[in-house]
Amino acid sequence: MNEITISKAVELVGIGLHKGNAVKLRLEPLESGRGIEFYRIDTGVTIPLKKEFVVDTKMATVIGKGSSTISTIEHILSAVYAYGIDNLRIMVDDNEIPVMDGSSASFCMLLDEAGLKSQKSSKKILRIKKEVRVQEGDKYVQLKPSNNLNFDFTIHFNHPVINRQTLNLKIDKETYKSEISRARTFGFIHELQYLQSKNLALGASLDNAIGLDEKKVLNQEGLRFTDEFVRHKILDAIGDMALLGHNFLGAYEAFAGSHDLNHKLTVKLFESKENYEIIEQSLAYEKELSKAYT
Repeated sequence: MNEITISKAVELVGIGLHKGNAVKLRLEPLESGRGIEFYRIDTGVTIPLKKEFVVDTKMATVIGKGSSTISTIEHILSAVYAYGIDNLRIMVDDNEIPVMDGSSASFCMLLDEAGLKSQKSSKKILRIKKEVRVQEGDKYVQLKPSNNLNFDFTIHFNHPVINRQTLNLKIDKETYKSEISRARTFGFIHELQYLQSKNLALGASLDNAIGLDEKKVLNQEGLRFTDEFVRHKILDAIGDMALLGHNFLGAYEAFAGSHDLNHKLTVKLFESKENYEIIEQSLAYEKELSKAYT
């Protein structure tokens, strides 16, 4: 099982969630060993996908170098991660990834258009060896050893449409595409009005998010899944785990997890080499890895 990149460059244009501007996104293949890199076309700055470059996690995962930042990277990274891509350049001409329809389905279609190409170097996998947990109040996120790639997420909102939702999925590429990629981000109308008063979320609309008032979903087409909310939380978590630097073999579990807790989890994992190991293709794990990442 070798490293993977895309077969050809592809691009699209979409609206940025916060500024509301049209943003050009271009994906280009990278040679083995380069990893995932972001590139700001307008400033000429390359930002490696590493936890050290995370600069904000309040509303989205934001990476930056110097004065150049890129916001809302989790949706595209979620798709890239699920496709098992190791080396890729993600280029934008503004400071955020286009939101598209609020899910990662458009990015999956873009990756399908690009195609995948196996490279010469063996794929490296981060295997979780010990349980690592971050908890704040009753909210927590954790990683545990497992021979599968598993995501188990629970949310609880005091809202009649959401309430408590739990989903536990063994993730592979096809499961991700059918069960996770179409789940949209969501928000409450009173929060949106506040954010827009602060010149944030200027691109948000019912075309790229599930909108909720105090009692109901505002989108005329309704929900794509009855539990679309927790599915999107798993989508986000998969994208945030891309900050591990490699696809991982293990089980992720969360109650009311967030971008901030996910970032703290990646930082805590790397505090001790007893928590993980980096492995290459081997007979011991090849069967499990090939199921998860092909």
